[in-house]
Amino acid sequence: MRKTVLAIFAFLLLATAARAQDEKFKALFMYNFTKYIEWPQAKQSGNFVIGIYGNNSIVSELTLIASKKTVGSQTIEIKEISDSDDPTKLHILYVTADKSSAVDGFVGKIKGKGVVLITDQPGFAQEKSGINYVKNDGKLQFEASDKHLSEEGVKVSAQLYNLGKKVD
Repeated sequence: MRKTVLAIFAFLLLATAARAQDEKFKALFMYNFTKYIEWPQAKQSGNFVIGIYGNNSIVSELTLIASKKTVGSQTIEIKEISDSDDPTKLHILYVTADKSSAVDGFVGKIKGKGVVLITDQPGFAQEKSGINYVKNDGKLQFEASDKHLSEEGVKVSAQLYNLGKKVD
């Protein structure tokens, strides 16, 4: 019995560490996306705002990056958003997997407003988002939709598609 409890505890520790590592990689990916995307002129001043809708476990990783990095000359601001917040004031909106049912509500609001929608749900880049995190053979990767990124009003370097998987 004791060995079973220890095995379960060890498994839970490993699973927690793996999730934390995934959040760190997602945050790094998100920052690196900014190097390959050009936002409209109207969004190139003030703070560069990344909004998180859903599970906020990535917030601490993004806050750490924001304390050390900028996007061009813009200071990075991390904001946990709610349904009542205006998503059009963001540069990036990340909707976490636990809130993926809310993506449709955001798509219409941000279309053409220079907001890059990032999701974490299989198939969403083909259907709704500009960038979507995926796992392939246990490795975190991303897929990107030229169609949806164009609809969001941003210009994307071809290099971004070379780093991930282009879905259209």
